[in-house]
Amino acid sequence: MASYSGFIRKSPSARLAEFLSARNVELPNNFKWESEGRGTALVKELNAVLDQLPAAQQDRIKAELDHIASLANQNAMLSAEQICTAEEIDLEGLEGVQDALLMLAISHPKTLERVAVHTSLIQRTGGRNWSAFQFDEGGIPWVLGDNTARTAFEHEVIEILELPDHRRHEADWFTTIRTHPITGEETEIVQATIYVEDRAESELTFGSAETLERQVFQRVLEVGIAINSAERILEVCAKGGKKVRDLYAKAFSKHFAPNSAPPVEAPRREVLLDQLRTPPVFATEPADGIDRVEVSALDFWSTAGGFARFERRSDDEHIYQFLERQFRDNSPLKAPGWMIIGVTLRIHIAAQHGRRSKKLTITLRKPNTTTIPNRTEKERQFAILLLERWNLIAAPLKSLGMVEAE
Repeated sequence: MASYSGFIRKSPSARLAEFLSARNVELPNNFKWESEGRGTALVKELNAVLDQLPAAQQDRIKAELDHIASLANQNAMLSAEQICTAEEIDLEGLEGVQDALLMLAISHPKTLERVAVHTSLIQRTGGRNWSAFQFDEGGIPWVLGDNTARTAFEHEVIEILELPDHRRHEADWFTTIRTHPITGEETEIVQATIYVEDRAESELTFGSAETLERQVFQRVLEVGIAINSAERILEVCAKGGKKVRDLYAKAFSKHFAPNSAPPVEAPRREVLLDQLRTPPVFATEPADGIDRVEVSALDFWSTAGGFARFERRSDDEHIYQFLERQFRDNSPLKAPGWMIIGVTLRIHIAAQHGRRSKKLTITLRKPNTTTIPNRTEKERQFAILLLERWNLIAAPLKSLGMVEAE
């Protein structure tokens, strides 16, 4: 997290002056901007000006700068790019994250708060307060803009939180554009942050009579969701544990995807596919009950632009033999400039204990998409265990804490 002083030193002078002017701060004509980026002189000059303001105004401006400074990192810049692209706000020519955040604070304060929320979502992805759910590939397209469905979903969120009906709430629905880090492909993501009035708390503070008083303030809970309609993935970021996030996913399914099978929680881990350039050996154990494992499809992306998908299902020839026979040294497995970005595995499980044989199909896509079989929890955990053993997914991310809105 960037410090207040560091943020001031790195901010472009013209943009910082514009921000202060928008907050009714008049700088003296001889204000020394030349110390920008060199030591603490600029920060001292600015603090000297702010110290002359009325206490309430001074506190507001410093608190806002503290908040903006806390966002000044690469994740915030990525969030700003994704959100501003969707909202047609031009970031071209700006001088880094400090310039972008100050510009949004001046001209697009609502967008700045969306950037803050989205940055938090990026930072918590894979943590203990985050879950991703994969829906089946069938079903009708989701109607995410249906206001009736949105309202019903928001009310169910409040029910899940077990708060009284009179609690105030507000939902902010917006769109971001995610760019694939490898292919550059853009995907539209619909996001929502549902703010709900939590139980009141109190703390000691100095009141108007300059003596200690106990003030009551209302905390705000946040429930964040991100929806990738193209890949039919729902991300939920909220405290309360896995069971609570399962309830949010079921509520989403009920109101937006009633014709789909119940969603399956899917881990979002880095997908590792480079080893699949040669025919892999999938290590199995007798207890697995696996008859065979096959790579039935490979997806490639060319650094020159363009995609290619090859699929082969045959008892007498696997996909590697097919590519070798068809393309020889021009196979995307050998030719320069081709990258594996997706694979489909078919795991054939032998009949055992009076049960029929079955097949688990799993698709992995870089950088971190994993479709887990839409079946029992036992089968899903079995699939994850196999992917870890075969080194096709990275280890789980470390848990990250949940920050509650003030």
